Amino acid sequence: MQRRRLIQHLGAACAALGLPALAQAPKPLLLGQSAALSGPARELGEQFRSGAMLHFDKVNAGGGVAGRPIELKSLDDGYEPARCAANTRQLIDGGAFALFGYIGTPTSLAALPLVNAARIPFIAPFSGAEALRSPFNRLLFHVRASYFDETAEIVKQITAVGIKRVAVFYQDDAYGKTGLDGVTRALAPLGLAPTGLGTVERNSADVGAAVKSILAEHPDAIVQISAYKSCAAFIRAARAAGFGGTFYNVSFVGTRALAEALGPEARGVVVSQVMPYPFTPTTALAGDYLAAGQAAQGAKFEPNYGSIEGYVAARTLVEGLRRAGGRLTTDGLIGGLESLHDLDLGGFYIDYSARKHTGSHFVELTMLTANGKVLR
Repeated sequence: MQRRRLIQHLGAACAALGLPALAQAPKPLLLGQSAALSGPARELGEQFRSGAMLHFDKVNAGGGVAGRPIELKSLDDGYEPARCAANTRQLIDGGAFALFGYIGTPTSLAALPLVNAARIPFIAPFSGAEALRSPFNRLLFHVRASYFDETAEIVKQITAVGIKRVAVFYQDDAYGKTGLDGVTRALAPLGLAPTGLGTVERNSADVGAAVKSILAEHPDAIVQISAYKSCAAFIRAARAAGFGGTFYNVSFVGTRALAEALGPEARGVVVSQVMPYPFTPTTALAGDYLAAGQAAQGAKFEPNYGSIEGYVAARTLVEGLRRAGGRLTTDGLIGGLESLHDLDLGGFYIDYSARKHTGSHFVELTMLTANGKVLR
């Protein structure tokens, strides 16, 4: 109250003396995010947000975009679609300029009708689901490869060494079913089909029935399409039951979280990645990311794939905002992003156009070690 009165008095004094009015702070560019910040998928949301803030904070320190700071408002949905929908309504009603960095397929799909109704840009969901990519939606922009891209690369490696018996353990929702569809599509041209299927409910680690049904079919490799806690539980249970084959996971599993959940049992587990290797400066992008993290957090900084994805998403969005020029509107942002043709972020490319909003198809496979390291 005292601060408000002081401002009023100063404003009146300026007017009486014929001086310019007190300058008002520029209105922030408000970005809204609904993400898992609690529950079994918590690390995914925390890592993505942390990586994005490395770049947003740097941009704000330099004066923001067109003189306006970027503000990221993040609400916790616990990886639950109903909570995500409620968060999305709140963010839109609260004046969000764009929605950014939603975590997961079922949650992003719950937000989609609200996105379309409000005609608000939806940038960089942490999902490779086809349902968010097809049919084409002018409001949606992706920075990562799809689950079809990831599962195609996984099947290519599995079958290259002569393995034909491939089972799928998947989350029983839109995310898991997209991954299953991807594996099935990749196997079909080879005259193969999944050998054994098992499911788990979202935010659950009750995998006993899935382990039993899959191992009964005697697979040689198992592709997992779920979050890290259920995947770790499945691996431990399958190993205890005598399975000696290889486990393959898509990027959404959360590489660091999976390694920490498994401990020494992580050895030999394969994870597909859609971002550059973040642990050493093997690319200029990774070097920039590491430098930003160390400058912001010092020795506490722990690089990981989720964080570098948030960093890439933030850099992409900021470049789109800058190319919008003074047109910081929905159409201006969309036009700015669509102008990013083969944008080189430092060895990692984002390529958009007026009819192509999937920025990257980059996929590589990595392997976990018993001490939690990630090998390329």
